[in-house]
Amino acid sequence: MQPDWPRPPSCLPHALLDLPPAGARVCVAGLVLVRQRPGTAKGVVFVTLEDETGVSNVVIWAKVFERYRRAVIAARLMRVCGRVQRQAGVTHVVAETIEDISFMLDDLLREGETLPQGPSDPVAPLSHGRETG
Repeated sequence: MQPDWPRPPSCLPHALLDLPPAGARVCVAGLVLVRQRPGTAKGVVFVTLEDETGVSNVVIWAKVFERYRRAVIAARLMRVCGRVQRQAGVTHVVAETIEDISFMLDDLLREGETLPQGPSDPVAPLSHGRETG
């Protein structure tokens, strides 16, 4: 059964972003790869997000940027809800709301998985003099 578009948003994997029709409201989430604010773009910010299935292009108009400035600037992991736009064969999400979900990065470990541990020996202090031996 095909989803009823537009629909209340849930995070759509980036690989499926071609499914909803232009104008549908979607949410995507991913690691922030690139933030661009070209001087010629009249305050528009472009963000590239990546999840395990691919990348998404996000367009943030100046008014939306001002409202969500902190999240746009600081987020390492971001959730964006907005409208699908297709132009010249490229799919974008035009942001309406933006959320910094960087706190969720710690939850990406699977149950029972641990972070790699460094060496157990303390690091020897750097020598500032000439080594003799």
